[in-house]
Amino acid sequence: MIKYGVNSNNFFDRENKFEHMSPPHEEKYNILEEKNKLAELGGGIKRIESQHAKGKQTARERIDNLLDAESFQEMDKFVIHRTDAFGLDAQKILGDGVVTGYGTIDEQPVCVFAQDFTVFGGSLGEMYAKKILKIMDLAMKNGCPIIGLNDSGGARIQEGVASLAGYGDIFHANVQASGVVPQISIIMGPCAGGAVYSPAVTDFIIMVDKTSHMFITGPEVVKSVTGEEISFDDLGGSETHSKLSGVAHFRASSEEKAFAIVHKLLEYIPQNNLEFSEKREATDPQITKEDLRKLLPEKSTQAYDVRSVIKAIIDKDSFFEVQEEFASNIVVGFGFLGGRSIGIVANQPIVMAGVLDIDASDKAARFIRFCDAFNIALISFVDVPGFLPGSEQEHRGIIRHGAKLLFAYSEATVPKLTVILRKDYGGAYDVMCSRHVGADHVFAWPTAEIAVMGSDGAVNIIYRKELAKSEKPQEEREKFVLEYQDRFGNPYVAAQLGLIDSVIFPEETRQSLIKAIIQTENKRIQRAPRKHGNMPL
Repeated sequence: MIKYGVNSNNFFDRENKFEHMSPPHEEKYNILEEKNKLAELGGGIKRIESQHAKGKQTARERIDNLLDAESFQEMDKFVIHRTDAFGLDAQKILGDGVVTGYGTIDEQPVCVFAQDFTVFGGSLGEMYAKKILKIMDLAMKNGCPIIGLNDSGGARIQEGVASLAGYGDIFHANVQASGVVPQISIIMGPCAGGAVYSPAVTDFIIMVDKTSHMFITGPEVVKSVTGEEISFDDLGGSETHSKLSGVAHFRASSEEKAFAIVHKLLEYIPQNNLEFSEKREATDPQITKEDLRKLLPEKSTQAYDVRSVIKAIIDKDSFFEVQEEFASNIVVGFGFLGGRSIGIVANQPIVMAGVLDIDASDKAARFIRFCDAFNIALISFVDVPGFLPGSEQEHRGIIRHGAKLLFAYSEATVPKLTVILRKDYGGAYDVMCSRHVGADHVFAWPTAEIAVMGSDGAVNIIYRKELAKSEKPQEEREKFVLEYQDRFGNPYVAAQLGLIDSVIFPEETRQSLIKAIIQTENKRIQRAPRKHGNMPL
């Protein structure tokens, strides 16, 4: 019986020795066993040790830690590249640098691929791409999430345009899968150049502190072109993309915590666009009527954390925030209400008074579209003074970006419920899921204020002439402000016009929303036939 050590990383320099043999079955089993060992060794022991020294797991270790125990079924384990140029004919490694297959997470089916940095630095070639495309196609056919574990140096230069074609095919497949099955990307090492565009069009990106980086051009290229000196972390690290660019949806301190985020995320979302999230047992939040009424400060100019309102209304301990560090003037995330999965959008008064700006509009619009694609009802908690004024926002296109939020709400056909907590001024009133953009039920607390603008600004305009002539302008101004507040600083004018369906006490909010969710569960909307709308991107 012929045996070879598993420290070799190239099975094919001796493959022909088996071709002329007619081994008994036992020998065939031994051949398969050895091929399995070689495939699982990837780039070899030294490269595995190097991966571990960087605080990173191997591709197979990552899959084992992500999926349910012994649930992984690998596919295309023995695929190799077919390139002979630049010495690659002597470096044909089983699996070709990516591990693909399917398994379960908390007993729910998923498809997964994990880039193997120990093989050619995880670089993508023709056959590598075909493996990913096959597993994506399987996910689409069977309606289950796709999870990509990214750790790659980019395109395999030795394969030339074939590697670029592979990336292009994957990008196209990502777009075809968008809105059909959930797509989750975990960045666990480098992700640079064109490679970033595959994760960029998936639904959620999770980055790992200190080991993951995403950028179009690295620090050396940036320095050569612009003269700017910048570190890998500052250019494209997890903190940069979580706080500044908004590219990352979640930031994890370790690979294990990144996997925990995936498990948590999958609790809220269905397997595909034809299903609904599983209903679970409801858990009431522990908060008294008196405490609920104290959540909003006495003065409308005082700030508060809207997350306290969210947590007081939805099922206990179920709030899961998305993009927590980016555009913090708006809060988005998932929760359960009466055991049903919901998406939440809420203005955040403790950050910039909850005003809408470019980043907040983009963040909320993207989240709304995900929820709409996967049948997750939307609940909006509104306390917004308007859109952020100023030349910087205007010149960067606040009109275009704000229109994204308007478009997303208007386009969404899932149940849409709105609770107006306090301020709801100007164009932001329309945009933040008012009846005018398709809200199914609009509730308001007695503290709601609905007007074109705040009382101070309105008085300056409406009573400009009177104040200019007054001998006591300050006293007159205070009187006019009180008059304006009496008229518009409440929800009843809008309620009289049927623009608010129900004015409720804070303690009635949870049950009112649950009733509305049940009532709208079978919501159906027929739209005019079209290929697609033209969102103001």
